[in-house]
Amino acid sequence: MMKPKRSTKYIFVTGGVVSSLGKGLAAASIARILEGRGFKITMQKLDPYINVDPGTMSPFQHGEVFVTEDGTETDLDLGHYERFTTMTANKHANFTTGKIYQSVIEKERRGDYLGATVQVIPHITDEIKEFILRVSENCDIQIVEVGGTVGDIESLPFLEAIRQLRLDVGRTNSVFVHLTLVPWIGTSGELKTKPTQHSVRELRAIGIQPDILLCRCDRAIPQEVKRKIALFCNISEDAVISARDVETIYEALSAEGIDEIIMKLLDLPYRRKSLKDWEDLVHRIQHPVDEVTIGIVGKYVSYEDSYKSLNEALLHGGVAASLKVRLKWIEAEEMANGKLDAELSRVDGILVPGGFGVRGVAGMIEAIRYAREKRTPFFGICLGLQCAVIECARNLAGLPEADSTEFNEATPHRVIYKLRDLLGVDALGGTMRLGAYTANLAAGSLARQAYGQDVAIDRHRHRYEVNQEFLPNLTASGLKVTGLSPDGKFVEIVEYTDHPWFLACQFHPEYKSRPLAPHPLFRDFVAASYRHKQERRATASYQDQDAVTANPRR
Repeated sequence: MMKPKRSTKYIFVTGGVVSSLGKGLAAASIARILEGRGFKITMQKLDPYINVDPGTMSPFQHGEVFVTEDGTETDLDLGHYERFTTMTANKHANFTTGKIYQSVIEKERRGDYLGATVQVIPHITDEIKEFILRVSENCDIQIVEVGGTVGDIESLPFLEAIRQLRLDVGRTNSVFVHLTLVPWIGTSGELKTKPTQHSVRELRAIGIQPDILLCRCDRAIPQEVKRKIALFCNISEDAVISARDVETIYEALSAEGIDEIIMKLLDLPYRRKSLKDWEDLVHRIQHPVDEVTIGIVGKYVSYEDSYKSLNEALLHGGVAASLKVRLKWIEAEEMANGKLDAELSRVDGILVPGGFGVRGVAGMIEAIRYAREKRTPFFGICLGLQCAVIECARNLAGLPEADSTEFNEATPHRVIYKLRDLLGVDALGGTMRLGAYTANLAAGSLARQAYGQDVAIDRHRHRYEVNQEFLPNLTASGLKVTGLSPDGKFVEIVEYTDHPWFLACQFHPEYKSRPLAPHPLFRDFVAASYRHKQERRATASYQDQDAVTANPRR
C-alpha cells in the first residue's frame, strides 16, 4: 500500500441520521473557506453503493451524473466541488464500493495476494486507503467525503478505512467532521439533540470520535443546546457548528469560525482570509435588479437533483447580469397533451436539457417548434440538440418521418443515429462520447460571439450523433451548423440565424459553469431571455396605452 504523504492534511466528512443533509455542500464550503485562507485543496467522494460508477443509475434515484474533464461519470457532489473551488476533478476524485471490489478481485485473480484469503480487513480497507492516497500529491489539504449515513452496512468498510488512515497519518494531520441533524419539533416548540447523540454514538462505536459537528437545522442553535450536544458527544463546545438552512448554497460556513477550528486542529500556519469575491457573489445573488423566467422542458423534472448542474449554471448566468432566474419545471410528456401555449407563453426562455429514451421526446419537439415559431429564446442541450434537428427535419425540411434511431430503428430518415454507426464501433464501451472535446466555431455565430474565440472545449455524455447526410436539407431549411469537431465528423452546435437567440449544443456546458465564471452560453441565453421579457413588457405597455387612447374612460 502507498504511504501517506506527510505534508498533506486530511479532513474526513461523514453524515448521520438521514441522507441528503448536504455533506457534499458542507465539504465544498469548507474547501472554499480554506482556499480563501490560501491553502491548496483537493477533494474526493467515496460512494458505498456497489455500482462501479453512477453512469447506469436512474436520475430519479441518484440525481444527475456529473462528467469530469477526462470523461469519468461520477457523483453529482463533484459538481459542487468544482463550482466551489478551483479544482478540476478527474477519475481519481470519485470511487465506489463496486470499483474497490472490482480492483481487489482483479488483483486476486492475478495472484497479487500470493494465495492469501482475501478479506474486508485488510484487503478491502487497504484498497480504499490506496485510492484515497492517489490524490494526495501536490495539495495542502485533502477533503474526503464518505457517502451514505453512519449505521448503513454499506458504509462500514469506508469508515473503517478512514479510522485506520487517521492512525497512519497522526492526529494533527487529520480531522473528522460529522454532519448531523438537529430537528425542530413544532408541537413541543424545541430543538431535539437526541438524533445527533445517537449518530455520534454509532460513529464512536466503530472507533471514530468526531472533532467537529455540523448540525443541520432550520434556525440558529442556541448556546445551551450546543453545550448539551458537546457534553453528550464528547466534543469541544466551540466545535459544535450551526449549519442552518440558507437562502443560497453559496453562503459559506465561515460565520462560526469553522476554518479557524480546522487550522488549530491540523496545526496549520495562520493565514489571512480572503473571501471578498465570494461575498460579492452572495450579495449579487441576494440583491438582483430584476428577474427572468426560464421554462425547462425535461423528462426528469419531478426530481430536481436530476438537473443539479443545469440549475446552478442558469443561476450563474443570471448572476452575470444581476438577475434572479426563476425556473419553471415543465414535464415534457404534458407538452403533447394540448398544454403547450398555457405553459410556454408565461416563460421568457425555453430550455430542453439532456436525457435518454423516447419518453417525453414528442413534447420536447413541440416545445422547440413553439420556440422557433414564437421567436422565444431557446437553448437545447444534448438531447435538446437532437430534438431540434428532428423538429427542423419534420416541419421545415419535408421529412415528416425523420427521427432518431434511439426512438425508431425503422425510420426512413435517420437524422440522428448511433455513434457506432458513424465510427463503425461495435463494442458497447465505444458507443458513448464522454469528457472534453473541441469544437470549431463558425464566424458570426451566436456561439462564436458567446465564447469570444473560435474554439470551444466542453464535456460530452451521449451516444447518438447528427447524421451529416441530411445536413444539406437542414441547412436549406435555415438550421445552420455553427460548431463542428476539428475532424468534421461531429456536429457540436446548431443555430437559426434568423431567430433572436436559438442555439443547441451536443455537449453539456453546465458541467463547466462556475459561479465566479459563468459558462458563456448560459450567460448569453439568460441575457437573451431577459431582452425577450423586456420586449414583451414594452409591447404590453404600448397595447395598454392604445387601449386607454381608444377608451379614455377605461
